[in-house]
Amino acid sequence: MPWSRILSGIVAIILALGMTLLGGWYFTLCFGIIVYLGQLEYFQLARAKGIEPAGKTTLVVSQILLVVATVSSDLADAVFPVAGTFICFYLLFQPKFASIADISTSILGLFYGGYLPSYWVRLRSLESTQTSNLPLGGYWPETWTNLQALPQGLTLTLLAFVCIWAADIGAYIIGKFFGKTRLSDISPKKTVEGAAFGVSASVAVGVAGAWYLNWPGWPLTGVALGLLIGIASLLGDLTESMMKRDAGVKDSGQLIPGHGGILDRADSYVFTAPLVYYFVTLLLPLLHRG
Repeated sequence: MPWSRILSGIVAIILALGMTLLGGWYFTLCFGIIVYLGQLEYFQLARAKGIEPAGKTTLVVSQILLVVATVSSDLADAVFPVAGTFICFYLLFQPKFASIADISTSILGLFYGGYLPSYWVRLRSLESTQTSNLPLGGYWPETWTNLQALPQGLTLTLLAFVCIWAADIGAYIIGKFFGKTRLSDISPKKTVEGAAFGVSASVAVGVAGAWYLNWPGWPLTGVALGLLIGIASLLGDLTESMMKRDAGVKDSGQLIPGHGGILDRADSYVFTAPLVYYFVTLLLPLLHRG
């Protein structure tokens, strides 16, 4: 593995942990930059196919969506259809007639690049108002010895991140050295062996996290969370590979040395966020009451 890939990966992990630890508007600001850069790459892929989406409008309403998600998770769901309607209005009044591809690509850019990632903001914001001890809704641990005292949103976000990292690293290592069976023609380098080990690694982390957090029925809930994250991160990776293959490019960008673009690194996170959020806000409370 090239040193540039290793070093840039370490820097990315440090930045991710830093913004996640602080939470509040610090997390939203950093995440907004990631969403902005990722959507730029997405629209570049679309334009490579001759599509003309409402890029600037989608970028703006996606940032508004992240801001609203920080203030109120419920309001973010209301902003999404309003933002989609606004994008369609914008395309309707352009000098050039918009095509179905222009409209659908713009709405997908909002959904894939803005709405789904907003669930990371919602997840990190859980209990943030009660635990904030810094300006702008930020948080800094008063002690590093009692991890149980960390805010729920911070703990759950870190657990989800570690599950994704375990899945990615496990799939990469096993696939590289032991993988023999191609998983899909969409991404020729991915193997069945790597994917299976990656999902298994995510499950192992999920079970450990469920035990540590004392979830009801922790072996099964941990397995369920690990499976959800492992499979969703794999599907996110394959979805981005499909878009790159259709656009005829190897990487979505060249921003991160050795890794490509933002989408190349963030693809595993897109579909996982809403699954984790609703798992911990809908399913776990039902199990507690049971």
